[in-house]
Amino acid sequence: MPAVRNSPLSRLLRDRTGATALAVVTLFLLLALAAPLIAAAYGKNPTEHYGQNAPGLLSDSGLPMLPNGGISADFWFGLEPGLGRDVFTQLLYGIRTSLLIAFAAAAVTTLLGVLAGVAVGYLGGLTDRIFGFLSNVLLAFPTLLLLLALSPVVQSRLVDPSEAEPEWMQFLVLILVFSAFGWIPLALSLRSAVRSLRERDFVQSAKAQGAGGFHIVLRELLPNVRAQLLVHATMAVPGFVASEAVLSFLGVGITEPVPDWGRMISRGSEVFQADPTYMVFPGVALLVFVLAFNLLGDAVRDALDPRSAR
Repeated sequence: MPAVRNSPLSRLLRDRTGATALAVVTLFLLLALAAPLIAAAYGKNPTEHYGQNAPGLLSDSGLPMLPNGGISADFWFGLEPGLGRDVFTQLLYGIRTSLLIAFAAAAVTTLLGVLAGVAVGYLGGLTDRIFGFLSNVLLAFPTLLLLLALSPVVQSRLVDPSEAEPEWMQFLVLILVFSAFGWIPLALSLRSAVRSLRERDFVQSAKAQGAGGFHIVLRELLPNVRAQLLVHATMAVPGFVASEAVLSFLGVGITEPVPDWGRMISRGSEVFQADPTYMVFPGVALLVFVLAFNLLGDAVRDALDPRSAR
């Protein structure tokens, strides 16, 4: 029983901030998974132009007629200015968009970071020096500018300019762009950790018993960096969510008609003076989600390493 009470999960749940962040993140995940069911029960979808199809909902200038962005019993979070789409369902499906890209990018960058960092850290020598030099060169580039430049380039390579870009291609492009540089910090961190671990007695003992390099990496080194991998993956997700929103805000991320928080915030900034309510919902949702995931990452790190707990 004492071992159970001192498990990482129990330490995480005893941390009020961590437990609250976990509850918020879990809520967002459940909303993303249940978005079609919630939308069906609500009776709306994120693509239909309700404000244009029904009279009396939008003014001649495209703004909601009712106060507070058109909030009513029929439209809980109001209507989108111009197109008249339902804000509540757009937010729900926007969670799915952000989480799909963020989790996929986090998985790819973690895998690449493990392969590169562990291999380089274990091999050392010339491989280590070359990797260190290349990593420093790549990290010297401004990440946001590279993302802005790479996204349309990758799209043009994968899709013929005369053809319409499928929705799945937009997701794939963002995942590839995020993965191109997102693995480097983890690889550098793991390289340092493995360089230290490979000199430990348990690794030297395994070598003395005739264990091969693959066995040492798989059975001796990786188990000792699992906590580091989990913390990295947890901290990477909110970063990718925010980056995806920024790209969509700047017009090179997810495009219409796929619901997306970044594009909603971009549209909200255009009509903020006339309809400030529309920008509030995606802005608050993005802020709460990123903050909760960051706090959860800190709590996971403390739970896995009690010595770092405050």
